[in-house]
Amino acid sequence: MTSPRKPEAFIHGKALRPESLMSSYGYDPRLSEGSLKIPIFQTSTFVFKSAEEGKSFFELAYGLREPRDNERLGLIYSRLNNPDLEILEDRLTLWDDAESAAVFESGMAAISTALFALLSPGDVILHSEPLYGGTDYFLKHVLTRFGIQPVGFPAGASTAEIEARLAASGQADRLRMIYVETPANPTNTLVDIAACAQIARAHSSEARRVVVAVDNTFLGPLWQHPLKHGADLVLYSATKYIGGHSDVIAGVCLGPSTLMTEVRAMRTFLGTMCGPWTGWLLLRSLETLKLRMTSQMKNARYVADFLADHPKVHRVHYLGHLGEDDPQHAVYKRQCIAPGGMVSFDVRGGEAEAFRFLNALQLFRLAVSLGGTESLAEHPASMTHSDIPPGERARMGIGENMVRLSIGVEHPEDLIADLTQALAVA
Repeated sequence: MTSPRKPEAFIHGKALRPESLMSSYGYDPRLSEGSLKIPIFQTSTFVFKSAEEGKSFFELAYGLREPRDNERLGLIYSRLNNPDLEILEDRLTLWDDAESAAVFESGMAAISTALFALLSPGDVILHSEPLYGGTDYFLKHVLTRFGIQPVGFPAGASTAEIEARLAASGQADRLRMIYVETPANPTNTLVDIAACAQIARAHSSEARRVVVAVDNTFLGPLWQHPLKHGADLVLYSATKYIGGHSDVIAGVCLGPSTLMTEVRAMRTFLGTMCGPWTGWLLLRSLETLKLRMTSQMKNARYVADFLADHPKVHRVHYLGHLGEDDPQHAVYKRQCIAPGGMVSFDVRGGEAEAFRFLNALQLFRLAVSLGGTESLAEHPASMTHSDIPPGERARMGIGENMVRLSIGVEHPEDLIADLTQALAVA
């Protein structure tokens, strides 16, 4: 189900595209002294016009009654709602065509809040591997303390292989969520979202619905739309492409209003919402999201092609290089719009060679994170995925010689020149 769009999203009945609405949607300048840009509502609480209005707002906030026609929750307290966050959430729904969105102070805050909202002791969460290191730790070392059992399957596995992993756990009857990260971080391996949705439906009942949640951070809101392929929730580290300038930490969760009501309620009590300043920074970034991500995607093609032909590179992990004979090619063509701006590759050798390469870089910055305007390089095995045991890392395809690149908006020839001189050292 898609989100109902406001009248300003149309011209003569024609729906405007998201990039055309990122400077205006959901905002009325007349309510803010005619300010062209959204002000920062740096306030903890809001003044009611009357006691009756305050009562009405709290009735909606606490679910004491159903909203009347066209009635929305009024402003109460910034842990519940804030104009910057409400406008930001409205605009974020446009990219994924979602009913509802909630923003958080970090990507992990979005993930942990959503999972705590929808999982209970005794539930099983079936998840793809590899995952971002923080998510992997949360599933295997935090949720287990609350009686929630993770069951992993390799990214790229077939429907039959995933079902076999679930059956082997002996806990298929307790399945409550399928959580996938696609493309996988850092291997760029795809997970078939539609197949996961099919598995979820097969294990759902009237009393127990199995939810599919997808971390879409690697491809961002432009290059993959999980809800269109059967996912129930989409999650982002908005620190990455949505923020896009490496100067803000934030997260997003999107989905149908029914599920998002539960996620929002948990956010209220955990206090994991982002603040108005963070919300304002993300609103600024949304205006250039398509420009930045398109530039990064085009640059990544040049970089990946260069690396694929280099004698010191053993293998390149890049969606744009999937051949028609690759089992992942069909999933990519069905599920993805473009290959994105992330490239991983294996240097010939091991950690020593990878480190020599990383230490020689000049234009690329040696730092974790991704999706910013600047190009970054990191060593997953010793950095972002270092808390995963070595044996598990190897099984997931994260070798000591793997380097992950986040491609920025610099000139591609300059990026290739930097890679050329660094590989010469390696």
